[in-house]
Amino acid sequence: MNKKLLLSSILTLVSAQLFLGNAAQAHQEQAFAIAIHGGAGTINRNKMTDEKRLAYETKLKQARDAGYALLAKGKSSQAAVIAAIQILEDSPLFNAGKGAVYTFEGEHELDASIMNGKTLNAGAVSGVKTVKSPIALAEKVMEKSVHVMLSGEGADTFAKQQGLASVENSYFDTDARYQSLLRAKKKLAEKEKELKDFQAAHQTLANEYKYGTVGAVALDKSGTLTAGTSTGGMTAKRFGRIGDAPIIGAGTYANNDSCAVSATGHGEYFIRYHVAADICARMQYQGISLEKAADVVINDVLVEAGGSGGIIAIDPAGNITMPFNSTGMYRASKSSTGEEFVGIFKDD
Repeated sequence: MNKKLLLSSILTLVSAQLFLGNAAQAHQEQAFAIAIHGGAGTINRNKMTDEKRLAYETKLKQARDAGYALLAKGKSSQAAVIAAIQILEDSPLFNAGKGAVYTFEGEHELDASIMNGKTLNAGAVSGVKTVKSPIALAEKVMEKSVHVMLSGEGADTFAKQQGLASVENSYFDTDARYQSLLRAKKKLAEKEKELKDFQAAHQTLANEYKYGTVGAVALDKSGTLTAGTSTGGMTAKRFGRIGDAPIIGAGTYANNDSCAVSATGHGEYFIRYHVAADICARMQYQGISLEKAADVVINDVLVEAGGSGGIIAIDPAGNITMPFNSTGMYRASKSSTGEEFVGIFKDD
């Protein structure tokens, strides 16, 4: 074989390898996925009628598919997370936005946060009362303010300055949540009389009063991860209580080098054990899989501590895990690989 023919063959081979390499890389960059949750807790299968289950699953699918549709069009994971969460915030089925629980005083104080895994920029709000979409406000804090977290009246004022929809606090009223408040206050009064201490009495409340959240995590075609969480908090909460949902690293965390996580559960435990960030850190520094990291934190660390709840998480390859140690967790996911899921209980 002459030198020219040999050189031509080598160049052709190299070009083919480069083409295949670029094609594989392009295929990898096109991977995208989303997972959402509507809260974890003491979800009683025996009290879950077929009609009620269908209502939850239908809304979960709607939120998931709204976010997925944006990802399929090449939109950002941030846009997908916001879209999915806003659908859940607008539904009275979930403890966020319209379906938020009541405080002890009979009002609603809402929390939310969002984090971008590429920039590590984040925004959060706590104790807001008049903004219709707390997750939209968290995004504005991330993009339009020099701060990470705003709270209370100041956050509501910032929301108005940013042109976000404002509502009366009564907009969040629902009869089901009000009845839950009445039951909780009755139990608290009985226990407080016995224990002579409100905090001790509050610890005796069943888990059904202590948590409920919505959230989403997504990976877009550019490889960027985003996580977001929104909640009404804890039924009968007092003194401006803040849970894990608006706290970066506890209820929400995203880093393109590891994963994106949104949590739901008894917030005090998720704060103490910085659950969302811990899962990502275990992946990054121990070199273990997303599934393993999440399982250890949710089913070992939290269980040993006495904490209950779950998380949804996604890694840069589009792998999704949704572990929980409670009786149920409203959850759904969809991936460009063709996999999709919606469920409530462990055997779904």
